[in-house]
Amino acid sequence: MSDIRAALDRYAKGPDALAAAVSGLSTAHLDALPIPGTWSIRQIVVHLLDSDLAATHRMRRIVAEDLPLIIAYDETAFASRLAYDKADIALVLPLFADTRRFTRDWLDTLSPDAFARAGVHNQRGKVTLADIVRMYADHVDHHLAFITRKRTLLGV
Repeated sequence: MSDIRAALDRYAKGPDALAAAVSGLSTAHLDALPIPGTWSIRQIVVHLLDSDLAATHRMRRIVAEDLPLIIAYDETAFASRLAYDKADIALVLPLFADTRRFTRDWLDTLSPDAFARAGVHNQRGKVTLADIVRMYADHVDHHLAFITRKRTLLGV
């Protein structure tokens, strides 16, 4: 259970790390594409929100239902068709933080055995609540590396 607690602590730190990573960026910096064929920093931030919204729903289903089917989504289609490039970062960042805080507070109410509950992901197979918590504990850091690289290339 200590590994889950550590993952939950990393999960809770994600919003502050993300806010710090995009702090002081202009609209031009948020929308720049210094690496062709990749997402802008704005698109990464919105992806993190959308992904967390899906993750929270998945986690709650795993706890509430017996072996629910977890359906993947096409993150590239989301980014291109859901106007990620027009999203207001001033709205996205606090919503991301609030979603994480809500989810973390709820996860803290669960008994240790709840983290062994599972769902079946249509691409990954059986996944436990603990698996999803660990994955999302690392998700922001994974994307912060891309943001850091883009900032370096932009000289900001």
